[in-house]
Amino acid sequence: MPDENIFEKRMKKHRYGLKQPSLTNRTSLKVRFSEVDSMKIVWHGQYIKYFEDGRESFGKQYGIGYWDIYNSGFTAPIVDLACQYKQSLTFGEEAIVETHYIASDAAKIIFEYTIYKSDGITVVATGSTIQVFLNSENELELTNPEFYVEWKKKWDI
Repeated sequence: MPDENIFEKRMKKHRYGLKQPSLTNRTSLKVRFSEVDSMKIVWHGQYIKYFEDGRESFGKQYGIGYWDIYNSGFTAPIVDLACQYKQSLTFGEEAIVETHYIASDAAKIIFEYTIYKSDGITVVATGSTIQVFLNSENELELTNPEFYVEWKKKWDI
């Protein structure tokens, strides 16, 4: 895993000006043949899927997965996504997706991602997503849904 000093320095400069990441999940993946393009590197759009793998792993670990949100009467579509590519992955390589929950008082879920090569040091890509809450009528929720307030309390956020 990355040196904690590197992690701390990186987190001090938070792009949203919000609270520091409070919950983190790490999951590993292995690049499949179907994820590689004609240049023999992972196709750029695949990194977005790796972010989703990170979100799903985070959701399972912390109890805020897609089904948890849905079963509470809401959906959480992505309204903003960013990805910065640093290096390429190739077929057969292993990588680590690190997903950070960024606390916000707003009715949204913010994640930041870092994808590392298997050494846990070499950064392949970084990015972020913002999700909002829609109720069962697909209307935007401007305040935090009760289940989300309770989830934040559970994790002391």
